[in-house]
Amino acid sequence: MRLKDKKAIVTGGGRGIGRAIALAFAKEGADVLVNYQSNETAAREVVESIEGLGRKAICVKTDVSNYHDAQAMVDRALQELGGMDILVNNAGMSQPGMLLTMTEEVWDKIIGIHLKGTFNCTQAVARYMKEKKSGKIINVISTAGLFGTVGQINYASAKAGVIGFTKSASRELGRYGINVNAICPGVTATEMTTKVRSDEKLKEVYLSRIQLGRFAEPEEIAPAFVFLASEDARYVTGQVLCVDGGYIG
Repeated sequence: MRLKDKKAIVTGGGRGIGRAIALAFAKEGADVLVNYQSNETAAREVVESIEGLGRKAICVKTDVSNYHDAQAMVDRALQELGGMDILVNNAGMSQPGMLLTMTEEVWDKIIGIHLKGTFNCTQAVARYMKEKKSGKIINVISTAGLFGTVGQINYASAKAGVIGFTKSASRELGRYGINVNAICPGVTATEMTTKVRSDEKLKEVYLSRIQLGRFAEPEEIAPAFVFLASEDARYVTGQVLCVDGGYIG
């Protein structure tokens, strides 16, 4: 087991890619805090599945865009799991809108969850990881953050910001033995991508760009997180790993 007895937080861990990550970590021997913001039922189902694998798990409702909420979540992990070795900043959502019509509220909401949320959670765990001189932080970005997306300027801007955050955090935290990396999933079969996968015109456009010719399943994305969370990646930091079927090429 590559993550035996490690303690992990997976934000947005109740559904989609987050769920697959949490279960993959547990299968490799980790105990997991499953964070959610709205769907408690889904989060509790993930916890039950992890417990069925013989590992400890808790679910914690947290608004990661709120600094105090994020700190309280990390405190719960330290108290109830007994430590903190891995953080996955996966929580996110999409609220599309065009530049000329987007409201400030919609802009702030998406930036708050993706970019500020990554800052809040990372700062909270990094203080602990600094003292123990080790830790793995993995941020989730998107092809939108690399290429931009029409109608999602808030989401693309947030994800581009997370790339810069990852690069800077890796430089600041490397001296403490903390690895900070980012993973860029391709279009994956989750609730967030339903529109892309169901609209025939959008589907054709996206599939034409993917070298493998199909969308990903969450379970195909999760192994990359296991790798970066493990000692196999102890000399990897400040990197963006694309797991996108060749979308970027």
